[in-house]
This record gives sequence, C-alpha cells and structure tokens, in this order.
Amino acid sequence: MRGRIIPIGEACIPITDWGLTHCDITYDVVPVWKGGMFRLPAYLDRFEASMAALHLDPDMTRDAIQSALIQMVAASGLRNSYVAMVCSRGTPTIAGSRDPRHCRNHFYAWCVPYVQVIRPEVIAKGASACIAQTVQRIPDGSVDPIVKNYHWGDFTKGLFEAKDAGFETVILTDADGNITEGPGFNVFAIKHGKLLTSGHGVLSGITRRTVLEIATQLGLQVDIRPLPQTVLLDADEVFISSSAGGVIPIVKVNETIFAGGACGPATQSIYQTYWDWMAAPAYRTEIIYNN
Repeated sequence: MRGRIIPIGEACIPITDWGLTHCDITYDVVPVWKGGMFRLPAYLDRFEASMAALHLDPDMTRDAIQSALIQMVAASGLRNSYVAMVCSRGTPTIAGSRDPRHCRNHFYAWCVPYVQVIRPEVIAKGASACIAQTVQRIPDGSVDPIVKNYHWGDFTKGLFEAKDAGFETVILTDADGNITEGPGFNVFAIKHGKLLTSGHGVLSGITRRTVLEIATQLGLQVDIRPLPQTVLLDADEVFISSSAGGVIPIVKVNETIFAGGACGPATQSIYQTYWDWMAAPAYRTEIIYNN
C-alpha cells in the first residue's frame, strides 16, 4: 500500500474511501502455484479494462503494477498464493464533494495462502450447489459483471439460502431463469460431449477462458449461450471454474445427482489439463523469492 510492502494486518484504507462507502472499486486476482503466476498478462489485461470501464486511474503503469505484485509475493515467501490487485475510487480531494472526478484513485494489493472457493475435503466427498430461489443475479445492465467488482449482496443472500438448506454453494439465475454464475466462479455443463456455459450475466473469467481453450483442445464442442435451469439439471456433468481452485466438479445441484455422484470423465480430463497448464512455462511468470 502506498508503495510499501507491509504485513497484511497493518493494511488500511480511510473509512470515508468510496471503495468502502460506495463499493466504487475494482479488483482482480491472479493465482500463484509452485512459485509462478499463472497467465499474469491476461489478468493484467482484465484489470486494466475494468479500471478503464469505471474511469479509475491509480497513476501507475502496467509494468509498475506487475512489479508491485511480484515483489509483494516474493517478500511473502508464499509459493502457492491468492494475489489480489485493487483500485479504489478513494476519498474526495474537495470536502463534501459527491463528484467522483474529485476523488484521488489509489492502487493496493494483497496476497494470502492459496484460496479455494470449495475446500478440497468437500470436493473429495462431492460438492453440491443449489439454484437460488430467493435472489437473482444483479442485472448486467445495472452492474456489469465483466468488470470485476465487490457487489456481493446477491451472492451473500444466495449463500445463506444454500448453507441453510445444506448445500455447499449457490448458483444464481437471471430474470429469465437462465443460469449465470456463483460467488467467485463460472458454471459449466457437459451433455453428449458438448460443453455448455452462459455467455451473458457472467464474468469473463480467465479460468473460464482457460477451460474453453482446453475443451477445444480436447475435442469437445463448445456452446456459449443462454443456459436454462432445465438444461443444467439435464446435464451429464457439471463443474465450476475459478482462479481460486481451478476446475471443480459439482456432483449435485438441487436434488439432481451427476455422474453417479463423482467427477465425470470429461470434467476429469479438463481438470487434469488445467493443472498441466498451470505448470507449463508458456503460461507462467516465475517469481524469484527473497529466501
């Protein structure tokens, strides 16, 4: 923060920062695995696009942002890490102003040990999700999901619904009842060798992009289109993708069981290829650690 590497417990922003009071903020997350950042240029591309869409400018070059991330992770010593880059609107330079142009935007970043949206022990037993009935995804005409954001009011309400009903996580639909995404992940279905995923109301995840590229390499037909609940529930296999965990099989949605309650063969192939790519030099930015 402010050009310094500090312990995460010492990090702070003003309580009047619009990133906090207005959720006027964007971020991105790049995974570090075995000492290398995966597809860092793609994550930086999306972070820059999100800042441009929100008229945010932290007065830092792309090289400076990349250098800050690498130096921070190197100092942390974390070989497997969840690394966030953030740009907040900041506080008005003119007291009492409600004009976002009067705010001084600022960049900060943080890293913690590698995070998974669903814990490995839950995945081993068979991860489940419900399709939310009490809340819909924020319309993309109101909050653009392509711009990575902290607007999690809908996700949080959905998570309470899922947890109270005994499910691990939640999948949200749009106003037409089509599948969108879940808290921190994209959703995929496989039916008769075809990979199906929504093309609207979702973040254009870097892990999602990787999955689509892998599926094409494996010879799966890819179909990006509206995904009704009935189609998802009729699938042969269902999985989710996230920078926090990669490719994650979902064996139960509502009361429907997929692939006999285990990771299906197509999902397993995509999963294995994803981790192969995580280790491939072409996709990695290696970190030189301080110790």
